[in-house]
Amino acid sequence: MGKVENSQKHMYYMPMQNVNIETSIKLPLIGIRHWQVLLLFIMIVTAFGFNVSLSVTIVAMTDPKASPNKNVPTYNWKQKGSILSSFFWGYIWPQILAGYVANRFGAKWFLIASMFCNSILTLFIPLTAARFGSIGMCFNRTLQGFSQGFLFPSLTNQLSKWVPKEERSRLGAFAFGGKKFRNILAGPFGTVISMLLSGIISASWYGWPLLFYLYGALGLIWCILFIFFGYNCPADHPSISSAEKCYIEKSLEQKPLNRPKKVPWGAIFTCPPVWALFTIQLGYHYIFWTLLSQIPSYMDHVMNFNIKSNSALSSLPYLTAWILSFVFSILSDTIINKKLVTVQTGRKIFTSIGLLVPALALVALGLTTPEQPIQVIALLIVAVGVISANMSGWSLNHMDLAPNLAGTLMGLTNGFSHLSAILAPLIVQYLVTEESNPQQWKIVFFLASAVATFAVVIYDIFGSGKQQKWDLEAVTNIKDGATALTKETQF
Repeated sequence: MGKVENSQKHMYYMPMQNVNIETSIKLPLIGIRHWQVLLLFIMIVTAFGFNVSLSVTIVAMTDPKASPNKNVPTYNWKQKGSILSSFFWGYIWPQILAGYVANRFGAKWFLIASMFCNSILTLFIPLTAARFGSIGMCFNRTLQGFSQGFLFPSLTNQLSKWVPKEERSRLGAFAFGGKKFRNILAGPFGTVISMLLSGIISASWYGWPLLFYLYGALGLIWCILFIFFGYNCPADHPSISSAEKCYIEKSLEQKPLNRPKKVPWGAIFTCPPVWALFTIQLGYHYIFWTLLSQIPSYMDHVMNFNIKSNSALSSLPYLTAWILSFVFSILSDTIINKKLVTVQTGRKIFTSIGLLVPALALVALGLTTPEQPIQVIALLIVAVGVISANMSGWSLNHMDLAPNLAGTLMGLTNGFSHLSAILAPLIVQYLVTEESNPQQWKIVFFLASAVATFAVVIYDIFGSGKQQKWDLEAVTNIKDGATALTKETQF
């Protein structure tokens, strides 16, 4: 493999010119890479369970009638918004550091450490609630958020080492989200499963504590499995076939040995398209987490659904979102690849669909009365389902603007845009003082709609689909005028 060196003494892998792999070699139908991705899929489903389950169980934790077993503890908490948002108090801070350390030292042990901490903290939620009340719950969730902040950047790094370019759409999407199919399976699937389990278990004789014991145990089992069967890259795996190893490494041959160490922070922070991308992420996270964290409470207190039917109906919009993700992704690829629209226009079209349609649905929801349950459910399905169009919109824009620094840009904007995820439940807590009052919920829905609409306007005006000059300069000026052909592998 050729090696070039720039004036900064940074080394890059260049495309291999003399690597011969027999095309007639048949790879196993199920290879080591498939088992690695399956483990990552289970991890994401479990991680979403850690995060999402509290949105449903907090209803049961504060409702003495949720379980037929009167010995299941319940609490008179008024700070439910604080508890739901506290996860993000810790989540936003590790994002940039996590991507860097995972790339430098390997992702395996960061994934294990993150899942182990989340599992232990989840197991202790019933005890924390009983001994330390809402303040203890906030502290527990903040620690969970901090440890989970290392999870997704490490996952991206792990996928970049194991998933060949030819299989990104299939394997990348299965675990987390491929380059063109971001987050369309494991995340929504984990949300649907978590909401269903939360309602069923909370309404059972064992009550809500069993759910946290179940997820905590599942997380610990995953850690044990990944210790023995998870590996940072094909070269580390002791039993991978030479054919599969060669296939993966050849496919990823343009991956750099060392990325540029100097990040042009000044250029990034003064770049209008970056601020537009940050703004749209703020709007997306606000409306998304308003819906995710508050639908169960709205269903319970306004629509008067019991906890079991509440969880089933709350999960239905996310099942719809999972299905529509495939539709939007295929449609986006088609119109861009056939050059019917530019990349920039395509990103703006699907971002606008993914936020303006849910915004209109929330306005209609605010005008709908509790005596119209079918209309309420239909509007929630539209609001949450169509929001998945964003996965073909702004969520791919990091790679458009900075393919060489996409991981850094994602960590920066994704981390701090979750500030709106912190605010969303707190604002609901402030606005909704009577949880059965539909007029107060109307204000919540109208506000979320306004935030999303404002974000779309900013993104449509200032957003871009073009690679930025500062990203090009990060990998140019290589000795003898050669240009690095490497781009950071992102999913």
